[in-house]
Amino acid sequence: MTLLIYTFCEKVLKVMLNGKAFCLAALCLTLWACSTPILDITSISWKTYSNLRYGFEFPYPSNWTPSITPTNDDGIALVSPKNSNVEIRGWASNQLAQPIDEDSETSANYNFQTTQGLKGRLLVETGNTVSLMKLILSQNQVEYHWQGKSPSQEFSNYYPLFYYIAQQYRITRR
Repeated sequence: MTLLIYTFCEKVLKVMLNGKAFCLAALCLTLWACSTPILDITSISWKTYSNLRYGFEFPYPSNWTPSITPTNDDGIALVSPKNSNVEIRGWASNQLAQPIDEDSETSANYNFQTTQGLKGRLLVETGNTVSLMKLILSQNQVEYHWQGKSPSQEFSNYYPLFYYIAQQYRITRR
């Protein structure tokens, strides 16, 4: 896998030298950083956040602390004990209207599946200062959101943790 990414990066750099597509370099660096997991998921002690109002849950490291919780009980934000700029959020909201075109929510819009079998969209946004991983699921007129956020220079360290939590996200009430 590392050799494949290295080869890909080498080709991207050759393209860049010809003055083309700087976004490919960012993708290359992100893939390179994410190919070497720094975090051992099995060594983490876990707790589970459960939201009774919307019926969803996800695991989080037991040493992470909740920040201010919304009074409407739509979700939670948890902060890393090592860096207060690293956080995990989970929340849900009711969808007020159905899409006009029922076929617009096809499997072509999905790029991710949880271990529970739920299909959704997983997005990774890398910025200059902050990077995010976002999971969005829709079911029974409820939109479920989960997000992991860290400073961009540390994102590769947290990527395996964020990805694991997104995989374990569950909807408990269907």
